[in-house]
Amino acid sequence: MVEAYVLIQTEVGKAAQVAGEVSKIPGVEVSAAVTGPYDAIVHASADDVDSLGKLVVARIQAVAGITRTLTCPVVKL
Repeated sequence: MVEAYVLIQTEVGKAAQVAGEVSKIPGVEVSAAVTGPYDAIVHASADDVDSLGKLVVARIQAVAGITRTLTCPVVKL
């Protein structure tokens, strides 16, 4: 199991809408609109790194209103 936090920048005024749409995607554990340099944050999980990449690129980035994402994989130290 691979986990990551995905930081999302959206078009102006779209944070809540994007967070709501992203929350419906399988593999997304939590999605929330936030303040600061990013507009939404997602906690996602997948079976492996390739599946995580597909989740982010093919599913999350396809949501209307997203302008940029930053994926931060979780490491277990």
